[in-house]
Amino acid sequence: MLKNKLRNYHLVLASGSPRRQQFFKDLDLDFEIRLKDIEEIYPLELKAEEITNYLAELKANAFEGELQANEILITSDTIVWHNNKALGKPKDEQDAFTILKSLSNATHEVITSVCFKTNSETKLLHEITKVTFNELSEDAIRYYIENYKPFDKAGAYGIQEWIGFVGVSKIEGSYANVMGMPTDKVYEYLNNLV
Repeated sequence: MLKNKLRNYHLVLASGSPRRQQFFKDLDLDFEIRLKDIEEIYPLELKAEEITNYLAELKANAFEGELQANEILITSDTIVWHNNKALGKPKDEQDAFTILKSLSNATHEVITSVCFKTNSETKLLHEITKVTFNELSEDAIRYYIENYKPFDKAGAYGIQEWIGFVGVSKIEGSYANVMGMPTDKVYEYLNNLV
C-alpha cells in the first residue's frame, strides 16, 4: 500500500534504535539506515516538545547538503517529561533507580518528535502520551534494572518490557509513541506526501 505509493522515494532512517528500525519494518516500508554521531545538547530554556523538536531537527540538519532529490530523511527524539524536567537516558544504575523511583505512583509524559527532511524542506511533528505508573517497590525497580538494563531508554524504562506489564496502570495516547515512534502519525504524514 504505502510502500507502493512511495516507490519513487528513498526513505532514510537516521536512527540506531532497534525499536524504531523495527517499527519501519512493521510498517512494511523499504528504508536505509544512515547514522551520524550527534551531540544531543539543547538550550536549557527549552521545555517539553520544544526539546524533542530541537533535537530531531538537529539530527536532521547534520545531513544538510547530502540528500538526493528523491530521498526523505527521518530523524526523531524521545524524552520523558516529568515534574517540569526532561528525563533522558540514565547515566548508570543509580541514576536509573532515581528516575524510576520518581516515576513511581505518578503520571508523566512521553514526548517524541519526528523530523522529515528532503533537500527542499523540513517538517516536524510531535506526539505526547501520558503514562501512569502504580507504586513501584524498591525491589521491583532493582529487579528491573538488573535484569533489563534500561540504560538506552529515555526515562529508564521500556513499556514493552517487564516493568510495563507490572507497573503501568494507565496510558492516554499512542502506545507506539512510548516505545519511541508515533507510528500512526508517521504513516499518515508519508501517506499524504504522494
